[in-house]
Formats: sequence, structure tokens, C-alpha cells
Amino acid sequence: MQYYARSVRFKPPALASACLEGAASWPAVESAPHTKPADAMRLYNSLTRSKTDFVPQDPEHVTMYVCGPTVYSFAHIGNARPAVVFDVLARLLRHDYPKLTYARNITDIDDKINAAAAKAGVEIGEIARTYTQAYYDDLEALGVQPPDVTPHVTEHVDDIISMIEQLIAADHAYAAEGHVLFNVPSYPDYGKLSNRDRREMIAGARVEVAPYKQDPADFVLWKPSSDDQPGWDSPWGRGRPGWHIECSAMAKAHLGETIDIHGGGSDLQFPHHENEIAQSTCAHGGATYARYWLHNGLLNLDGQKMAKSVGNVLRIRDVLQQVPGEVARYVLLSAHYRQPLDWSDEVLTQARTTLDRIYRALEQLKDVEAAQAGAPDAVLQSLRDDLNTPQVFAEVSELVRAANKAGSDAERAAVKGSILATGALLGLFQADPAGWFAGETGDDEATEIDALVAQRQQARADKDFAAADRIRDELAARNIIIEDAAGGVRWRRG
Repeated sequence: MQYYARSVRFKPPALASACLEGAASWPAVESAPHTKPADAMRLYNSLTRSKTDFVPQDPEHVTMYVCGPTVYSFAHIGNARPAVVFDVLARLLRHDYPKLTYARNITDIDDKINAAAAKAGVEIGEIARTYTQAYYDDLEALGVQPPDVTPHVTEHVDDIISMIEQLIAADHAYAAEGHVLFNVPSYPDYGKLSNRDRREMIAGARVEVAPYKQDPADFVLWKPSSDDQPGWDSPWGRGRPGWHIECSAMAKAHLGETIDIHGGGSDLQFPHHENEIAQSTCAHGGATYARYWLHNGLLNLDGQKMAKSVGNVLRIRDVLQQVPGEVARYVLLSAHYRQPLDWSDEVLTQARTTLDRIYRALEQLKDVEAAQAGAPDAVLQSLRDDLNTPQVFAEVSELVRAANKAGSDAERAAVKGSILATGALLGLFQADPAGWFAGETGDDEATEIDALVAQRQQARADKDFAAADRIRDELAARNIIIEDAAGGVRWRRG
């Protein structure tokens, strides 16, 4: 499966360039020259720490950048949360605006990749390719649509070198012993996104103590490579980029100097996103880097923070061995995206039960053609209110109740259309109901259960009620519920 194409550049939209030389003050988000709808989208901006109306710089073309993975191992379920959350936001933006360009990167230059390749005894590129494809496969199983562009760091080294040269020319960076470092004191607004003072930032970043640093907070833009490490020729010698500069250069290459929305996990707010802002603002003469910053909360596993240091990392593919991807996606959207999410077997079971109820309602409407009415206003209002997915799921519950009570074909068609349109925005409820329930078991098991149900029906027809009861009890012990319906007998998981 090819989940992405090589990154393609396009001409960015016109950009506001009003700025101050050097470190500029943070400009307010201005209103674009268009009429704002009554139910405008409102997003929580981490930079201002407030929920405000979303007003893109160009209402005809919205831009969004989200930090993707470093591909040195299989992605864990925490990595899936930003991918799913911003997939929903992308679907909503495409619904509300004529055009969205959404970029999500792949970091394929990193010391962790180098270490993984050395441990496996393979080429570095093989590690990156293997785990990039695994990431795409996992996201496809979770119903995540591919972004418009997927830039890889290895494709943008020239852009990175160019941005570093701009920073050196503007006295915001300096070369030292084969390294190039960003000069943090040259940017007075450093720390505004994370709202930390210098002592907190230095401690939080666990900065490397090095004699070539002019300030302890300075961070690496370029570092030298040994013979056994990947490297590129540069004005500062053979080397490779630091982590933070990569996203700044890729966002500029594909979305322009100023982008509308920058997203990622809350763990990236400092130092990664803080450093991105400093680099990009200074490289572009003070132009705003991102107008809205969105951060999703982290994922806890059975009430404990998920971390490799704790040893409780749960891979996406391990989850997909337990449940269908749609169940995992439902859980990832069940809490508000800015809040921590508690992951457990109990929430998976609850999500599966809820989805069964929704698909059961759709199965009862299988003979009705869905009305093309779009998602209900209440659903759109909830999504536009900073992606309030818990409220959307409450609205879905009401739609299911309406489906179960609908009397006329017109009512049934309308509510079916509303459920499916809502699901299209969430990336849910799009499977064939019959396939959904059959998919709860393996093909062999489903065939066996079908045979037992048929045997029970025959026993009842033969008035062998003892045999019928025995088969019913056997199925009940396997959590299989038998239902009498107008079209005959059917079964489902309890």
C-alpha cells in the first residue's frame, strides 16, 4: 500500500510580512476580510491560552501543519491520538472552507534511527522505510485519511541549510566546533508559548552542557556527523540537522512563512514548538510563524502515564489485535482532545458496545436510502466549538434513539443520513453493518455460529426443545445473543 506520495511543493498563499527587525512582539490574530458565519469555528489557542474564533489568513485556503513521528520503531497508541484528532479537524476544515492544505511530516533523520539501525545491523534507510510504512498501515486501520503532503526530512536538507544560513546572517545563530546553535537570548519572546521562565526552560529541556555554547539555553540547528552516521555537506562541514529546525524548514517549504494552524501533542509544546517559533520568526524577519497553536492531551494507560521509561508502552498494532480500528478510533475521540485520555480494557469494551448499538440502528435502516441532508446543526456546532467530540457523541446517541423510534420512511431516511454524515466528519460509522457484526469474529467462528443457530432453529422446528435450549446455552456462554427479527433469526455479540 502506498499511503503517501513524495512531498510536492506549491506556491504558498500571500503572506502578511509586517514585522520588526530581529525579535518581534507577538502580533494579534487579525480578522480576514470576509463575513464571519454565526457559528464560526472556535479553537483553543495554546499561545494565547484562550478559545477564540478561527479566522484564517486566507478564507479560500487554510493551511495546517502537524508534527509527525520519528520512525525508529512501531508507533504506540499515544502517537495515534494527534493523528486521529487532527484528522477530524482536517475533515471539519474541508467541510467549512473551499481548500485546506494539511502537512504532517516524517522525521527520518534522528539519532534514535541511527541507534536502531546499528542494533539491527541494517542500513539506516531500511529502518526509516520499514517503520514509516508501518505507521501508514496503522493509521489506515484507524481510519486516518492521508494529509495533502507528507514531507520527509531527508528531502529537505537544502531547505534546512538555507534557513540556518538566514539565522546566522541575522545574528540569531552562530557556528562553533562543527555545530550551529540558535542564540536564545537574541529572541526576547522565547518561552511565551510554554509560559516558562528561563530557569524552568533550561531544566525542562535537559540541555546539553557544552563548552561551545554561548548560553546554556542555546539549542542545536546543525551537528557534525561521524563516518558511520548519515551526513550532508554544508558550510559548517559534513553533518546533519537538529530536530527542531527540521519542522520549521518543512513548514516553510510547503505552507509558506505563516501558517494558520500548527498542531501536535502537548509534550511537544516545550522545547520543540517553542524552538520552532523562535527559529521561524527570526529567520523570516519577525513574521508570525503559526497563528493558532493546538495541542492534544497525553494518553494514560490504566491510569498511569504511558512512557518507555515506565515500560508500559502499548503499540497501535497490539491494540488492533484486540479490537477493530474503529473501536480504537472511537476511544481516541471519546474525551475532549485537550484533556488526558485514560486507556483501558474497560473503555475499549464500552466503545465496542456503543458502536454495536449504532451499527444495529443502521442495520435496521439497511433497506432505506439515506437522505442527503448533511450533519445536523447540533453536530456541526459541537465540532466547531474546539472539536467537542464528547458532545458530538451525545448527539449521535440521540440520533440512534430517533432511528429506533422512526415510523415513516422519510423519518428513517433523514436520521440515517444524519448518522452517516456525522460519521463522515468523525471517521466512524461508515462500515457495512452486516460486515461490522460478522467482523466481530473470525470467518471460521462466524461459520460455526451460523451453523449452531441453524441447528437450534431446526431443533425447535422438530420440537426438540431440550436440544434447542442446549445450543442456546452454549451460544450464551460464548456471549452470543440470538434475536428474532422480521427477516428471520440473527445473532450478535453481547
